[in-house]
Amino acid sequence: MTAVPTLEDLPPVAGKRVLLRADFNVPLRDGEIADDLRIRAALPTIEWLRGQGADVVASTHLGRPKGKPDPRYSVAPVRARLAELAPGVELLENLRYDPGEEANDPAFVARLIEGFDAYVNDAFGASHRAHASIVGPPQFLPSAAGRLLAREVEVLGGLRSNPRRPFVAILGGAKVSDKLEVIEALLAVADSVLIGGGMCFTFLAAQDASVGDSLLEDDMVDTCRALLDEHGRRLVLPIDITALGPGGELMKPQAGGDVRQLGAEIPAGWKGVDIGPGTAADFGDRIAEARTVFWNGPMGVFEDPRFEAGTRAVAQAVADTAGFTVVGGGDSAAALAQFGLDDEVDHVSTGGGASLELLEQGDLPGLAALRGEWKA
Repeated sequence: MTAVPTLEDLPPVAGKRVLLRADFNVPLRDGEIADDLRIRAALPTIEWLRGQGADVVASTHLGRPKGKPDPRYSVAPVRARLAELAPGVELLENLRYDPGEEANDPAFVARLIEGFDAYVNDAFGASHRAHASIVGPPQFLPSAAGRLLAREVEVLGGLRSNPRRPFVAILGGAKVSDKLEVIEALLAVADSVLIGGGMCFTFLAAQDASVGDSLLEDDMVDTCRALLDEHGRRLVLPIDITALGPGGELMKPQAGGDVRQLGAEIPAGWKGVDIGPGTAADFGDRIAEARTVFWNGPMGVFEDPRFEAGTRAVAQAVADTAGFTVVGGGDSAAALAQFGLDDEVDHVSTGGGASLELLEQGDLPGLAALRGEWKA
């Protein structure tokens, strides 16, 4: 993986205006910030720039306003919190209020960089998007990665190139089709890949197991069978399942429906929702022995208390292992926070989709742009 220029590679910024592309796409509830982690994550970069005498102006997207102003996605709450954490740092309005942002319109890039002397990208979670604010400014301004982005590249690049072994990856999520490339990429470097979440049922079906009414991608069964044939024991599947019986509904315990521990065979009318306790123990043992661990994707519908046990067990195992631990953002990071374990891992990525794409491809549009190598 090619390195990106860092803050120290910028020309002197004293007295200069620096455009900081941050990822302040924070969760909002009733107009209030529910979690300001992404704002606080940008502070080391802001503090370095201001310590060098720069005038910092931040920019971000927030939600999906579809190319026009929408008061639901105003950055006003973010601006207020940023003013508390880094007084004097200006924040531009939501970049996605202009259709030119997602379209990577050169005219929008020109307006965005007007009056700036340098550019810093610290928005790892958006750097897999070839949007104007990500790939445009490096074509015209001295540019560098902020502290957060540089750390993400260092950690995730290390997983691809030089992990300490054994290297165990745990993948969850709903669909094999969404994770196929990252499964293949991890199988190329990991000693074992543990499969949970909804996508495990397509793999189980590839072993001719009955999966009942569980989530199943029929068109991916042959692909899963080929992966199992090629990689054998390195691709580890659940040995038991926590399932919801007929009539039950997820997130609605009051609707009824039995919850049972089943083997790898699920009868008709039953839906697999979480890995079972035997699988959780097996996965936990493998994680405990690892020297490098990467986890992305919950093991079940952990938002429903009836089906949180598998994800909780994996989260605890990741927190407890002595190995170097990386969690790939998104739902996995949310699960860590729910279980109070987010401070117990070595690195929690700020970009779910970006972390997976970086592992798959070894590069991102935002990184290539910083190196001067991005092409549409």
